[in-house]
Amino acid sequence: MMTKQSDQADGCSSESWLDDACILDIDFFVKTLSGIKSKGVCADLIGSVITHYASKWLPELSSIDVAERSLTQFQESPESVAVSWMKKRFFVETLVGVLPPEKNSIPCNFLLRLLRTANMIGVEAAFRSELEKKISRQLDEALLKELMIPSFNHTCGTLLDVELVIRLVNEFLSLNGEGAKSGAALLKVAKLVDSYLAEAAIDANLSLSEFVALAGALPPHARTTDDGLYRAIDTYLKAHTGVSKQARKRLCRLIDSSKLTREASLHAAQNERLPVRAVLQVLFSEQTKLNHHRLEPARCVSRREMVGNQGKEIKKLKEEVVRLQSQCNAMQAQMEKMTEKRKLGFFWWKKPAIMATSTARGGGSRSVEMNSTEDENDDNGTVGLQAQTPMHVRTRLLKAKAHHPKWRRSMS
Repeated sequence: MMTKQSDQADGCSSESWLDDACILDIDFFVKTLSGIKSKGVCADLIGSVITHYASKWLPELSSIDVAERSLTQFQESPESVAVSWMKKRFFVETLVGVLPPEKNSIPCNFLLRLLRTANMIGVEAAFRSELEKKISRQLDEALLKELMIPSFNHTCGTLLDVELVIRLVNEFLSLNGEGAKSGAALLKVAKLVDSYLAEAAIDANLSLSEFVALAGALPPHARTTDDGLYRAIDTYLKAHTGVSKQARKRLCRLIDSSKLTREASLHAAQNERLPVRAVLQVLFSEQTKLNHHRLEPARCVSRREMVGNQGKEIKKLKEEVVRLQSQCNAMQAQMEKMTEKRKLGFFWWKKPAIMATSTARGGGSRSVEMNSTEDENDDNGTVGLQAQTPMHVRTRLLKAKAHHPKWRRSMS
């Protein structure tokens, strides 16, 4: 034991003494770490010592896949699960207490794995809060797979701990100084949040308020494009088919249509899950972009010229509206004309007979039929426009049937 301590004082590497079984004693590790700090070792080296030690004896903190992790002392011990969890809890709480305060001394992904383990084994809230603050300071360095921490709270209905991510983002935005709100870091966090939302939106238990709270936590200038946010909202609408119309409008208000790319605008214009108003806004924004590119001159033009060009475009649009209105009126008149012809029946091209009423000599009235100006030809000659009684018509038809050759050849 003394030999090991003398070797540390001589400046041996961290890997050479951390592999010793005696370092399993967390109290001895803390004392050794304090001795290293007292010698003025930089924070980055202290952080590498902590991450190496923690990853060796607690496999949950390792970045290697579970299948590739070697067996540890915790896994090999035949103790009960309760005792093992108590040891892990003590180990994590002690580890959080010795973390260096300097930013970036510990990788953000390691801190996220440490927070995941802390939430799983039920570490005290004070230690978890300290971890969340450290993670928030360098949230722009986090990976999506490390941020997807499951929800270990039985009262939470979602699979992922969305409320945790909301707290991390709000804490990141509340930091002042240290470049936390710089453009590059903010853009990375916005991209990370949109990717996380797209994954969390699949969960049918994710509430609308949680989605809106996380998506709306970032300021408008945090996103260069809203394609990632649009993809997350579309995924949410796919997984939540029973979302009301008002909820869809609330989600679409998060999107800035002018910040969608051409591909995203084309998809949104054909998306039946979006409200009609949102689709119209996307089309209007795309038309505005096209007009802007069309009016954008190759040289610096005056305000008067810009207004004149816009006036010409507006005049063209008005003329186009008038032309379309005229075509619409013509089509409507044509449809009304066809409707009137359809009402006259199949033989609408023939003129209908005009029925009149004449008064007989005996004081009664009788019905007569006024034939049209077209003449009827028969074997005895041409009969013009005349009034006939029904009896006369019947007698004339019988005579024509008897003398006409077509009727004589009939089988009847």
